[in-house]
Amino acid sequence: MTPSSLTVFSLNLRFGLADDGPNRWHYRRQFIPRLLNRYPADFYSFQEVNDFQAMDIQAVLTDYRFIGQRHPAPSYWQNNIIFYHQDWRCTEHHHFYLSLTPDIPSKFDDSRWPRQCTMGVFQQADQRLVCINTHFDFEETVQERSARLIISRLSTLPITEPAIMMGDFNATPDDGCYQILTGTTPRTQPAIYGKSGRPFFKDVFDQPFPSTHHGFTGQTGGDHIDWVLYRGKIEPREQMVIHDVFNGRYPSDHFPLFVRFQLRK
Repeated sequence: MTPSSLTVFSLNLRFGLADDGPNRWHYRRQFIPRLLNRYPADFYSFQEVNDFQAMDIQAVLTDYRFIGQRHPAPSYWQNNIIFYHQDWRCTEHHHFYLSLTPDIPSKFDDSRWPRQCTMGVFQQADQRLVCINTHFDFEETVQERSARLIISRLSTLPITEPAIMMGDFNATPDDGCYQILTGTTPRTQPAIYGKSGRPFFKDVFDQPFPSTHHGFTGQTGGDHIDWVLYRGKIEPREQMVIHDVFNGRYPSDHFPLFVRFQLRK
């Protein structure tokens, strides 16, 4: 039977080797089972994941498979991983770098770190879905080049199924990369189709956009830099920023995002 809905969860997990004192991964990892069990999803999208963090998540999500982890990887390497429930089948997946040479480890000259994108095509019965997970750098021109690269790579897939893009973009809806992905400008209505003839992405949230980064403070006055974007025959029916606290601590310096989509024929 074709699924009528699906759920996604996205979170920048915070680099596991960071010296965050009482918020370092050694303490935060105990909250992950409670968080993920509280918000079951078809797809979990994590950014900034060290290999040992991926193993901790895998121990919780025993009914899931995943894509996006580099093998072998340096001990400090960050992954953008998509965990998908075993009810879905991954028929195609791609991992590339946000750079002029996407197929080898590299970065744009102005990028502080090598940034990556993970992209998969998933199928359940006769329903297919493209799921994308990425993490942009800080420089605006690099973000814009990264957005164009992802759109270019996405256009090579021989399908027009619904697509969901999740990640930490280190940018707000006022910035250029958001406008490239959504076909908007600050003073115009959003366009519907891009040059490829395929639809632009839409944000699951409307203005005023909610805060997603809080730096372990729990304060909700920060920027909307973590996005869940979608396009195609799919509509968000429930979307939330998760503010859950565990023993007075947060699972990350970003708030998780959870979205339930309705699939349309």
